[in-house]
Amino acid sequence: MTPLVLLLTHHACLGHENFEDHPESPDRLRAVLGALEAEEFAGLLREVAPAATEAQLRLAHSPGHVERILSTRPQPGRFVPLDGDTGMNHASAEAALRAAGAGVAAVDAVCAREGQGGVTRAFCAVRPPGHHAEPERAMGFCFFGNAVVAARHAQRAHGLGRVAILDFDVHHGNGTQAAVGGDPSILFASTHQSPCYPFTGAASETGVGNLFNAPLPPGSGSTEFRAAWAETLLPAVERFAPELIVVSAGFDAHARDPLAQLRLREADFGWLTGEICRIADRCCEGRVVSMLEGGYDLHALAASTAAHLRALMA
Repeated sequence: MTPLVLLLTHHACLGHENFEDHPESPDRLRAVLGALEAEEFAGLLREVAPAATEAQLRLAHSPGHVERILSTRPQPGRFVPLDGDTGMNHASAEAALRAAGAGVAAVDAVCAREGQGGVTRAFCAVRPPGHHAEPERAMGFCFFGNAVVAARHAQRAHGLGRVAILDFDVHHGNGTQAAVGGDPSILFASTHQSPCYPFTGAASETGVGNLFNAPLPPGSGSTEFRAAWAETLLPAVERFAPELIVVSAGFDAHARDPLAQLRLREADFGWLTGEICRIADRCCEGRVVSMLEGGYDLHALAASTAAHLRALMA
């Protein structure tokens, strides 16, 4: 049976702006949504992302961090820098709430199928991204750890015991790792370029046996990427036997991307997505929630997202 895939987004995610000429721009989301208007994606179930609650955000962050982000609402035309490459305009807090809320709603959909018409997979087309946001600070274009919020919501609200977060963004998800590194109920597996920002994610970083990092040197392409997943990371995921898989879907490992030097193509993202879905079918009744992370060449981002969605819908 062809899986029913839910697409969650919100117009507020287009309002968030970093400083002028920042690579993490609203055009990224426009490119993704434009690609998903193609006829082949007509079967997607489309819904508006709700705002996350403060209690849900505190599943991944300290109360102080949540308050700092939500209270930073400058007047239109003003910009508040948080670090050297991350800042907020008047729409940023609402966008961050919707981005995290999309993951929460996606989890609710795949875990409560009778009320969602049989949804087993979901893709959250949102920004700002999330995997660099640490429990106590925003960084790397990210404010809240969207994937961690989704995973912990699945555990708290739906009683799931084991959740896997799989991250193929070119940059290591230091925020995700910081949040779950001491939690054996959540597995985190990542390929990423090394050396590269944020200069974390060595293979020796194993947490409590729940972290699986496979750093790739600059210039690595399909062969190295697929081997890391097929030979190391995916077998670890299958042994873990998750009840839900959350994907941090960053497409900046594409060869066209300007922020790093891996050499992937859209077919590589499609291949990995298919492998993830096969494990989900065997381990967790097909449940996959995917969250958009990086990807800064608009053509590559659109094409790679389309390949990802084709595999989710297959």
